[in-house]
Amino acid sequence: MPVFNQSRSRIIRIIFLAAFLVIAAQIFHLQVISREYKKQADINAIFYPSRGIIFDRKNKAILNNILMYDLMVTPSEVKGIDTAYLCQLMEIDTAEFRRRIKIAIIKNKAFRPSVFEELLTPQKYARMEENMWRFSNGFFLQPRPVRSYPYDAAAHILGYINEVDTSIINKSNGYYLPGDYSGRTGLEQYYEKVLMGQRGTELWIKDNFNRLVGHYQNGAFDTAAVAGKNLRTYIDIEVQELAEKLLTNKIGAVVAIEPKTGGIIAMASGPDFNPNDLTGPDKQKNYTKMVLDVSRPLYNRAIKGQYPGGSTYKPLGALIGLDEGVITPESGYPCRGAYYECNRPIKCTEKWAGHAANLRLAIAYSCNSFFSSTIRRTIDNPKYHNPRIGLTKWKEYCNAFGYGHRLGVDIPNENGGNIPDTTAYDKEYRGQWNSCTMTGGGLGIGQDKMLVTPLQIANAICIVANKGFYYLPHFVRSIDNETEEDTSLVNKFRKKHEVLTHISDDAYDVVTNGMHDVTEVGTAAAIPKIPGVEVCAKTGTAQNKRVIDKKVVELKDHSLFVCFAPKENPKIAVSVIIENGGFGATWAGPIGYLLVEKYLTDSLRADRQKEVERIAAANLMPSYLTREQFVADSIRAYQWFQLTKDSSYIDKYTYEEIDQSLLPQKHKPSPDEKGKTTTFAFAIIDDKNFRKKSSFAMHS
Repeated sequence: MPVFNQSRSRIIRIIFLAAFLVIAAQIFHLQVISREYKKQADINAIFYPSRGIIFDRKNKAILNNILMYDLMVTPSEVKGIDTAYLCQLMEIDTAEFRRRIKIAIIKNKAFRPSVFEELLTPQKYARMEENMWRFSNGFFLQPRPVRSYPYDAAAHILGYINEVDTSIINKSNGYYLPGDYSGRTGLEQYYEKVLMGQRGTELWIKDNFNRLVGHYQNGAFDTAAVAGKNLRTYIDIEVQELAEKLLTNKIGAVVAIEPKTGGIIAMASGPDFNPNDLTGPDKQKNYTKMVLDVSRPLYNRAIKGQYPGGSTYKPLGALIGLDEGVITPESGYPCRGAYYECNRPIKCTEKWAGHAANLRLAIAYSCNSFFSSTIRRTIDNPKYHNPRIGLTKWKEYCNAFGYGHRLGVDIPNENGGNIPDTTAYDKEYRGQWNSCTMTGGGLGIGQDKMLVTPLQIANAICIVANKGFYYLPHFVRSIDNETEEDTSLVNKFRKKHEVLTHISDDAYDVVTNGMHDVTEVGTAAAIPKIPGVEVCAKTGTAQNKRVIDKKVVELKDHSLFVCFAPKENPKIAVSVIIENGGFGATWAGPIGYLLVEKYLTDSLRADRQKEVERIAAANLMPSYLTREQFVADSIRAYQWFQLTKDSSYIDKYTYEEIDQSLLPQKHKPSPDEKGKTTTFAFAIIDDKNFRKKSSFAMHS
């Protein structure tokens, strides 16, 4: 053989050998090392379990499952079907059909089933189920358990589920797969591992045309799905429904807790939404609408809203002062309408002499002067010889009452509020401050830099009711078939926290008696009593300032109320806040009383039912929301125009269609300009820094 041919033959053999090695290595990688095809096989064989059910304290199912259907497609198998008729049944056009097929191929490959349309409406499901024989090449209906809320209530508590995104899949170390659903908020998120259950698998044999021909080894390796575990909660769904009804057309929150256990009986935030709006075929449209609503119905104000505590702080201030020895039950203050001992007077509602002659009276009539004097004495406590130490000690008490930090409730995204310390005042006053600095700002009456959540207010009054101890507020009482792992999840809620038991029972008694006087002769005396039930309460108002159009505007005070009942052996503690509601006894107090009566007596008297309707019918939504919605919508309309040059969304923001008084005179079109130029102006056009971005002209 010529030398040249020998060389060429050797090269060919080397090429074949290299190709063989590459193929062998790839086969080894696919079959032994890589799990990608195993995952794909598993995906084709996975079926999903029902999520666990959530029950209220009376074992009523408040979160359940119903069965809906997804229309699935395997693009590689779509052959010989009547596409036009399918589009007619699904109410789409052929362009949308092709788009969905392309998306399925991109997301999940052509040979694997993908969702063509999820959660079919009953009408679409009926049409498709009747005609599936026409589309058996490539399409099939797949059942999916979907969450159902029988009482249309407790949306912020229960939360919702949604399809997992890439970040969730990556963080799960491969547990979640495309198409899986997981809890996104509320109990659904916190107890995800308990509620979700375990997938089942069926391994099938397919031929070279991707057709199913039978179970692998007669189903020897198949596993059944395991349903998620059920949760038993402290929630009373009837009290929850009542709380939500009373918050209709109001911004605010309600929290009701069982003091002896920390179990949350009800938690409502207004405005709220129907939880069924975030399940089913219209969930994305409804979610988008709620996200764009400036009243923020998705925002749980009970755990995230941060408000001045107002006079609901005063029982705590009294206990701190008593324990520190700066006041006694007999301590009084000669108040005639205001506290004048610091630079800024602190006004009182009551002006008659003697309304703060002792601690019980000061609590009953909510004397601002008495409690301003008390916090100043606490900070200037002679035994510390330094107001910095006094303020630090005061903060320690507030933290022990649960203020200034997250409590750790079993739903996510809780805020911690704020209790100021020396650092905060050093920063603002460059270290030049004294007890009058915060007293004059209203810290002694729950204002100044103090911010608390409705949950913290309710928890703090549980500590008062329990004379010094509490359990972390939580919803879940038990988990069905609880394992060690489940126990580790809920154990922290079963631990007793004896944070302030060192305060004497006598101190708690005098404060409790003062709170009972609030309902008998004091600021809540006008609220109708509950027969046979002694209520201990504290009303409150909190200053309400807001930036509107770049100006700080003082609005109507927030209405606050906190209580527990019965006085002996308390079974429920309630906190209520109604934004822009005025005095505590005007709106918050009556709401609190109704919830207490409903829980303790399991009913409401006929005249109290009328009160429910009166309160529910009252619209206290602030007028500035209309303005803020206009601003938000106009900005989005302009941004959409910038992206698409589509002016259809901004027509309603022309000068001719909005209040002319909102616009600077120099921006209004002259008569000569009309007909030539349509100028779109937004509500924030008077903001000089944004003017160029928020107005533009289209020439006709």
